[in-house]
Order: sequence, then structure tokens, then C-alpha cells
Amino acid sequence: MRVAGAVLCGGRSSRMGTDKALVEVAGVAMAVRVARALADAGCVTVSAVGGDSSALEVLGLSVTADEWPGEGPLAGIVAALRAADEVDAVAVMACDMPYLSAASVRKLVDGLAASPEAAVAVASTDRLQPLCAVWRRSASQSLASMLQTGERRMQVVLAAMDAVHVSVNLQDVANMNTPADLPTSL
Repeated sequence: MRVAGAVLCGGRSSRMGTDKALVEVAGVAMAVRVARALADAGCVTVSAVGGDSSALEVLGLSVTADEWPGEGPLAGIVAALRAADEVDAVAVMACDMPYLSAASVRKLVDGLAASPEAAVAVASTDRLQPLCAVWRRSASQSLASMLQTGERRMQVVLAAMDAVHVSVNLQDVANMNTPADLPTSL
């Protein structure tokens, strides 16, 4: 299965007080840390979706424009799926998971590959982690339709899709939403 990677960077970061994608953990911007995990997992290409394109490009990331800025993560997922060429699926991850491992990304890819009827393999810990998932490109039209009808809640989107739940390490999907979430040392 050929898989592209996408790092969602278009959020407002209001609780962090600054652009989360650019916040450094152990000296590396969170978006770059997530992009590295995707590349290490074997994604054939990796791009940032949305966000501050100039700042992300300075960090060495390729950027895909968010077709619907401000419309939430579903819009970013649709943009990522539409932009991916010559792949079967896209691993779409939030930029605020600096501990994401290549092993967890590979588990998600393997879960989707083993479930040909599934549209998405979504990370599962004590709950579903909808912004840590691998989507078949064929899901693009269904997701775009939900977006166009006004749906924005990822839990509702996942419930409407044929999804396989893949258990991952809780540490891999730990979100850094506020300055207090950031590690004081590593």
C-alpha cells in the first residue's frame, strides 16, 4: 500500500497562545516531529496542510493549501486526500502530537491494509483519536459531502464511515494543547 503523509497545521491554536505547529519540543517544531514520524513510517511524500505556509516552508516542510481554512480538521483531511497523487491512502496526523512514532503510523497503515472494506484506520487508546488516522483516498468524496452539508464533528464523521480501530500507545497521541502540556525537559 502506497501512503502519503499529511500534518494538519491549520488550527487556531487559541489555547496554546501561539501557532502549535511551530512550537518546539526538544528543540524541534511539533509539525516537523510529526512529519519525521510519517517519513520514518515509509510515507512516500509528507506535507503540512494549512497553517502558516511561509513559516512551515522555512522549517523544510512542503505545504498543501487548506481549501476551506477555518472549517476544522475535516476540511484539512479532505484537502490532504485531494492533494495526494498516486497513493492508496493518506496518513493524516494533527501537528500537536510530538511523540508520535513511526511504529504507530505503520500499525495504522497495516490495519487499513488488512481491512479492504474500511475507509479509515483510526488510532484508539482509551478513546478514538480521529486526528491520528490513515484514510483511503476513495473516502474523499464522502468526506467532502459531509463537509458541504455542515458536519464538522470528527466523531460523527468516523461513526458514518467503515472504520477499523487500531490500538496505539497513549504516549504517541498525547496532544500539546496549552503551554502547561509542554514538557519542561526531555
